[in-house]
Amino acid sequence: MNNIPKVAIVILNWNGLKHLREFLPSVILSDWPNLEIVVGDNASTDGSVAFVKDTYPNITIIENDDNYGFTGGYNKVLQQVEADYYILLNSDVEVPAGWIKPVIELMESDPLIAVAAPKIKAYYQKDHFEHAGAAGGFIDSFGYPFCRGRMFYEIEEDKGQYQQSGEVFWASGAALFIKKKYWDEAGGFDDRFFAHMEEIDLCWRLKNMGYKVMYCAQSEVYHVGGGTLNTENPFKTYLNFRNNLLLLKKNLPYWRSVFVIWVRYWMDLMALLRFLNEGKRKDAAAVSKAHRNFARNIFKSETVHISADKSRLKGMYKGSIVAAFFIKKKRTFTALDPEEFY
Repeated sequence: MNNIPKVAIVILNWNGLKHLREFLPSVILSDWPNLEIVVGDNASTDGSVAFVKDTYPNITIIENDDNYGFTGGYNKVLQQVEADYYILLNSDVEVPAGWIKPVIELMESDPLIAVAAPKIKAYYQKDHFEHAGAAGGFIDSFGYPFCRGRMFYEIEEDKGQYQQSGEVFWASGAALFIKKKYWDEAGGFDDRFFAHMEEIDLCWRLKNMGYKVMYCAQSEVYHVGGGTLNTENPFKTYLNFRNNLLLLKKNLPYWRSVFVIWVRYWMDLMALLRFLNEGKRKDAAAVSKAHRNFARNIFKSETVHISADKSRLKGMYKGSIVAAFFIKKKRTFTALDPEEFY
């Protein structure tokens, strides 16, 4: 690369002082010659902004006037950041010094690559993948996301089994590289998502536009995970179910979305009953609330032309990952038949 692209690492913060104290030291040691580090703040009240200003005066601070969530927060902050590449980085991620170069080199190799992500491993168990992203994101034909290295609750040890970089369906928002021109072209995140699955929606939209999403095996980072909403939070349950329906409505061809959402209605009903059986009444209520919200707003979604070109579905599993995992007992990505992917 003769002209070194400008890269901006952008960390969106909301009351994450603990994580900023612990993980900013590794971020500022990132080895890239044309680099800006930005902390965008969603109206924190824990002293985060004062800490960054006092401790790291060379870091750019952009302050939002309210908590706009992951989606709105990043949309507002990135309007004020000029760079060739954005790296959206969670505040609870530790990075090695040379993590940027392999990803940028991969993205520079093909003008159609819009998004890429490094290998994401667990901060507290660094020989294992991490739930959010692992070795690249995939999705099944009914909208269930999964990862190479993590399927549902099964998380694999990294034994070098996913050391080949390549095209995937989605990249995790925990450490997401995106070319600014494609962020602008896609219009950034959909504010309605607030948090959860917004990066899958962004990647899917870009794939429908003819661009590629990549996994870079030569770079890895270490993610704590669950920093804002833990896995037992009913609001997270609500967002995951509501956003998944919105994701399908937006990105599938119309009649396919009608069929898939109808199937998901019954599958989500089973999930609701399972929550009730486990005594998780708030989670069951969150599933019901998600469907009611989606039904109220189903006709408010914009009409988008969805290409029928199946090459743009690279990384989609043709069957049901739920059936493969729970019925056929295929608990790892390598157990899945490669012919079952687009």
